[in-house]
Order: sequence, then C-alpha cells, then structure tokens
Amino acid sequence: MKRILAGLALTTAAALVTAAPAHAAPADPVKALKKQFVAGKGVRIVETARLAVDGKKSSTSKSSGTFLFGKSGVVASDLKNQAPKAAQVAPPRVITIGGHSYVQGGAFSQDLPEGKKWVRYPGVAAGATYSQMIDVFQPGVLKVLVAKAKSVKGGTYKGALTQDQLAAASHGQKLGGKLGKIKIEYALSVNSKGLVRELRSNWTMDFGVLGKYRSSTSTQYIGWGSKVTIKAPAEDLWIDAKDLGEDSEVPDQLAESSIGAITG
Repeated sequence: MKRILAGLALTTAAALVTAAPAHAAPADPVKALKKQFVAGKGVRIVETARLAVDGKKSSTSKSSGTFLFGKSGVVASDLKNQAPKAAQVAPPRVITIGGHSYVQGGAFSQDLPEGKKWVRYPGVAAGATYSQMIDVFQPGVLKVLVAKAKSVKGGTYKGALTQDQLAAASHGQKLGGKLGKIKIEYALSVNSKGLVRELRSNWTMDFGVLGKYRSSTSTQYIGWGSKVTIKAPAEDLWIDAKDLGEDSEVPDQLAESSIGAITG
C-alpha cells in the first residue's frame, strides 16, 4: 500500500511539474530594437508634453509622427506639432531626411519667397521628437536606460540619469555645467517582445528670475514594423535657410543636442 501511495505521489508531482507554465526571461529591449532596423519599416509616435512654471501649469502640447528605419537606425522622420498659438515656438511640421530638416508652418512660413512653403535646415538628428529628451531609437541610450533602472515591474523600467549621462550615451560627449547635472526621471514600458510601448520622462530646473521649470513628456510608440514612406518636399517648394539672410540660423527646437529642448 505504501508503495502504491508513493507511486501516486511521484506521478502527481511529475504531472504538476510538466503542467507548470514556463516563464520566459524578459526580452532584451536593445536586441528587440535592433531587429526593427529594416529598410522601409518604421514606427509611429504620439506625444504629449506638459510644462509647469513655479508649480503652475504653463502649457500643454501634442505631437505625432512617423519614423523610418534603415539598417542602422532612424533615417527619416515626419512630425506634426499641435500647441496653443501662445506657446507655439516649435514648427508645426518637420520632415527630417538626408541630413536636413524641412520646416513648415507658423512663423517658419512667414515672409518666404513666392512659391516657397518650406525652409531647409542642416544637420538635425532624425530620431528626435518635439519634446522627448531621451532618444530610445539609439541602442546605446536604450541600454543605459535598462541598466540604470532602479526597479523593473510589469515590463516597466523606472530610473533616473543626468543630462551628462544621457549625452555620453547618445554621442559620447558631456554637456558639463548646470545643464549637465539636470536629473531626468524616466519610466520605460516595453511589450512582451521587448519593444518600447511608452516612455515617460520629466526634469526640473531652476532658471532663477524666470522661475522653476518642470517638464513632463509621455511618448507612445505604435505599430513597430509598419511599412513607412517619407520623402523630402519637392525642391521647388523649399528654400535653404542660408539663403534667407543673417537671421536664419537653426532654431533651438531643431538642435540635435538636448540643450535646445531646455532652452527653446
């Protein structure tokens, strides 16, 4: 009888072990991102940014857009921005491709030569959004976010890093000074495949007489692997910024460095 009971116990235990669901290790977000770098494929974003000065709400802006990948990362983007006219310092639309950004709308389309609807600026990062200071399309940056996370729960990595640490991960250089010490808190959420679903970030800085600023940005990433086509505006519709005169330097909002995101 004891042998029979022992046999039943072993059989039951074996069945439980066999039936127990396998818990796969969390997918590596960096590896998942690199797999998305396929020519002609991309992802869409929806972004909301809020700015408060001295604890009081100052402005809210919304933007959306599409990013096109190549074999090594983002090669083009098409972004649209919606902000209250009183707070609209960024261009309503920006197409970045081939190492240039084509800007349209608002103050950027005023006083242009007849027939011109866009202004072309040089040397702008294709992976930048309007307000998100962290570029998750850069594997090096994404790797740092995962490594510096203080907690990982439900596919969300939460942590903080300084502007200097972000700049070093992005392009190997530090900002230094007060800007470099700004702390950026983040919450990076990924899906079961390790692909970024949402990135929330915020930073605070005291500008003295201008007040204490707090910026909060939420960027959602939708439709990874979708077919994407982005083209530059027709050549007869744009004018190069250098041909507009002395006041045509690159706007802060288009600067590749995250300094522009703070001072713009």
